[in-house]
Amino acid sequence: MQRMPVLFVGHGSPMNAIEQNPLTRKWREIGQHLPRPRAILAISAHWFAPGTWVNDEVQPRQIYDMYGFPRELYELKYPAQGAPELAARVQSQAPCTVDNNWGIDHGTWSVLVHVFPDADIPVCQLSIDRTATPEQHNKIGRQLAALRDEGVLILGSGNIVHNLRRVDFNSEGGEPWAYTFDQAVGDKIRQHDHAALLHPETFSPEAARLAIPTPDHYWPLLYVLGAARPDDTIESFNEICQYGSLSMTGYRFG
Repeated sequence: MQRMPVLFVGHGSPMNAIEQNPLTRKWREIGQHLPRPRAILAISAHWFAPGTWVNDEVQPRQIYDMYGFPRELYELKYPAQGAPELAARVQSQAPCTVDNNWGIDHGTWSVLVHVFPDADIPVCQLSIDRTATPEQHNKIGRQLAALRDEGVLILGSGNIVHNLRRVDFNSEGGEPWAYTFDQAVGDKIRQHDHAALLHPETFSPEAARLAIPTPDHYWPLLYVLGAARPDDTIESFNEICQYGSLSMTGYRFG
């Protein structure tokens, strides 16, 4: 079986789910060129919980975990089936337990509605333990890497730069510190310096302080880096900043 790539996607605004723009067109293009996965394991910034959990429902709930957006967004359906067998494999590879109180949130479905618009690939989601260390998150990624050889697409969904307190919806680009941090992270990724990326404050302290006021949107990248292999090709995409304080940059490994 062909080894699946592993993806990190900057998901940005929930409105990307219903918009056709350069970002979402790139997501569709990626989906058209990916090997078809047997199932998808998503690690979304929006399931940020006090523990590492996985859902194993046959039909997981679609979570609309955002507020104040147009009705059209809440009417969007992404009826992917769950992946109980994959959830069991995840439990065999990494320390986690089943919890079906969440579901598939917009960090996952707002991306997959473009990457795999037919919603015909089973999906399960893994939570991010907010009490764990960066090293522990990265280790889980390494423990899950074997799933790539079983036809599983591992998808991390967050944003490398994510500071909602400084968002300016009238800004088409990013503040200087946002570009600085996004580029510094990209440099470390291309240098395969994953150890540095666990603690970005060590190589870009001022920019990191602004880019990661909370770690929830950055940590999905640590799982992806753990699942990446040293011989993977690395492709970046959607390398832009928007609204002053969001980075939409994504990475494909393999």
